[in-house]
Amino acid sequence: MAEQKKMVDDITAMDEDFAKWYTDVVKKAELADYTSVKGCMVIRPYGYAIWENIQKTLDGMFKATGHENVCMPMFIPESLLNKEKDHVEGFAPEVAWVTHGGEEKLEERLCVRPTSETLFCDHYKQIIHSYRDLPKLYNQWVSVVRWEKTTRPFLRTREFLWQEGHTIHATAEEAQQETIQMLNVYADFCENTLAIPVIKGIKTEKERFAGAVETYTIEALMHDGKALQSGTSHFFGDGFARAFDIQYMDKNNTLQYPFQTSWGVTTRLIGAIIMTHGDDNGLVLPPKIAPIQVVVVPIAQHKEGVLEKAQELTDRLAKFCRVKADVTENSAGWKFAEYEMKGVPLRLEIGPKDIENNQCVIVRRDNREKIFVSLDELETRIPELLEAVHNGLYEKALERRKEMTYVAHNLDELKDIADNKPGFIKAMWCGSRECEDRLKDEATVTSRCIPFEQENLGDVCVCCGKPATKMLYWGKAY
Repeated sequence: MAEQKKMVDDITAMDEDFAKWYTDVVKKAELADYTSVKGCMVIRPYGYAIWENIQKTLDGMFKATGHENVCMPMFIPESLLNKEKDHVEGFAPEVAWVTHGGEEKLEERLCVRPTSETLFCDHYKQIIHSYRDLPKLYNQWVSVVRWEKTTRPFLRTREFLWQEGHTIHATAEEAQQETIQMLNVYADFCENTLAIPVIKGIKTEKERFAGAVETYTIEALMHDGKALQSGTSHFFGDGFARAFDIQYMDKNNTLQYPFQTSWGVTTRLIGAIIMTHGDDNGLVLPPKIAPIQVVVVPIAQHKEGVLEKAQELTDRLAKFCRVKADVTENSAGWKFAEYEMKGVPLRLEIGPKDIENNQCVIVRRDNREKIFVSLDELETRIPELLEAVHNGLYEKALERRKEMTYVAHNLDELKDIADNKPGFIKAMWCGSRECEDRLKDEATVTSRCIPFEQENLGDVCVCCGKPATKMLYWGKAY
């Protein structure tokens, strides 16, 4: 591997101050900026281009599984929100309210949607009457508002972009299958598109989504050893249907309550990309969502034929990848640092000697490896190298997660790990809320998930010493 010389001096080293490093990357790479609206952000063109690529890929995956896009209103009448008791209690601290329309006070407050279960239920009640109307497999791409006290760009803002899938089914089995299917879609996307390894599992009752029977999650580990919940999928049972009196006539002419799900990911995924793959020089983008996959940098561009060749290569590459030629008058060194900071997966350098030898130099962003490639082989070598960057990022993140995953057999061990070794902690649990609360109070860790892939690490709970029922991942989280 090439020597990792620091190219971008105005980004704080992550080992020095990880939070400052993160903010520096967000701003220097021009992903987002702060606004006069406290807790909200401007997603700048480069950051939004990443979101567009995320959206395009996920939207295709949703449609391949039979889902259709819809769009619900931004506002929810208070009476509608109050129909599902657990749901409204779970969101009450985060709700923003509209109380006036112009100069006039509204007869009923309107909630600015923090999520849209109640709106979908209100709609389902109007359109579902028979088993022939089921299932409904819906998704929407919108923004939501949650009045967060502590905010950070992409990770936690008062308004953020997301998709929220909402489906309704004739049977509990169908709804449960949907819930797991969509969790698997998220895991597939994170690993095969974003190069982020994730752990799939179920949330404890304490961490469950408000109003859900079960919440499933994918958990990723960031560079600093903190967990990031990267996507969730919820099985609601028939609770919402009963609260909203949604019924359908089955094949036996009997009224039944349908079963529902919801699932979502947000612009938080951009934060996950930054904190999983980034380094002290800035962003390192997975090729499949990078706005620019290859940047062409002409060397000694004042010399005859160099700019023309750079443009010729750009036109060739544009047929099979996202490519940009930087023909500005900035120095080659400045361009190297700029696109290093922006995380462009491959840099293609072309100069007079390269043209003479019918070759170019390609530099990988993930490890800075320099490769000489014949100009006749670009159509095969560029896709191979983009795939190699993806695989390299995934394997590096997976190896880091393995190195930062620990096992605790008792409370003292767990507390020592939590204090001194950032990362995931695997430990057995008795299933009690009391132990979960105690671990949060005494070790400042939360339950991340009960993984589908269980391991037997012992017979007793890490906290109370009573018989254990499950192995959990614990950790500090964003």
